[in-house]
Amino acid sequence: MLGGLVAAGAAGLAYAHLETKLYTLRRVSLPVLPPGEPDLRVLHVSDLHLTPSQQRKIDWVRSLAALEPHLVVDTGDNLAHRDSLGPVLHALEPLLALPGAFVMGSNDYYEPRPKNPARYLLPDARVIIRREPDLPGDELGAAMRDAGWKDLTNRRDVVVADGRRLSLVGVDDPHLDRDEFPARAERPDTGADDDGVLHLGVSHAPYTRVLDQMHDDGADVILAGHTHGGQLCLPGVGALVTNCDIDRRRAKGLHGWPGPRPDEAGGAGSSWLHVSAGAGTSPYAPVRFACRPEATLLTFTAR
Repeated sequence: MLGGLVAAGAAGLAYAHLETKLYTLRRVSLPVLPPGEPDLRVLHVSDLHLTPSQQRKIDWVRSLAALEPHLVVDTGDNLAHRDSLGPVLHALEPLLALPGAFVMGSNDYYEPRPKNPARYLLPDARVIIRREPDLPGDELGAAMRDAGWKDLTNRRDVVVADGRRLSLVGVDDPHLDRDEFPARAERPDTGADDDGVLHLGVSHAPYTRVLDQMHDDGADVILAGHTHGGQLCLPGVGALVTNCDIDRRRAKGLHGWPGPRPDEAGGAGSSWLHVSAGAGTSPYAPVRFACRPEATLLTFTAR
């Protein structure tokens, strides 16, 4: 009996390690554009947690450019090692040639450290870090900006994708309490739609305070990562934790905020919310179960 349990546990652990390499592309559609607008493809990548030796992940990220998205949104935690800057930029190189936007996560600032794995099972395993950043997040951000991607670190911007103007608002990582929601600039009433065809909110971690701010700001769609989809999930149950204060049923995938969606047409006026399960893990917890690493191609269609 005991031997059987040990063998089952070992097999489960081996599979959970294997699953970290089963990279998956999700495809979802949401009717969010004004009537008559052609489709707009947005690639959402998040939580690469890349280390220099992860060549298979690098090759997979590079291959995503073949999807020909109109816009790429990166919701942070790209780095996992102080020597990861070059490999991350190599992985993202084909995507950086496209219109894009980004925010940073905690692991773009701070190198992962070994932790008690039981802490992960806490509802919000947040730690306020009191040390100087030791990862090259500044250099990563500069390279993304130099490529033309919009830096949404506590700021607003606009991007032109497929010839169409989208307004953007983003925050720095709420998991580290670095978020400062940017106010809308005062401007004269021109009678024009200042948000273009779409207003997009971007955050690394989907904390409810930030989602509420973005919804109140009029975001049509909100993109976030951080949760790893729960990372360790149970079939029929789903995520056990989210590592923030969002509810477990919205640990990954497409939902509405604050209402249900999709597509009971979502709590009358809800924003669409997409939470990516991400493509990586901490190097000190290289396991996933029933939650494959992913990127998502979101196709925005006309309402």
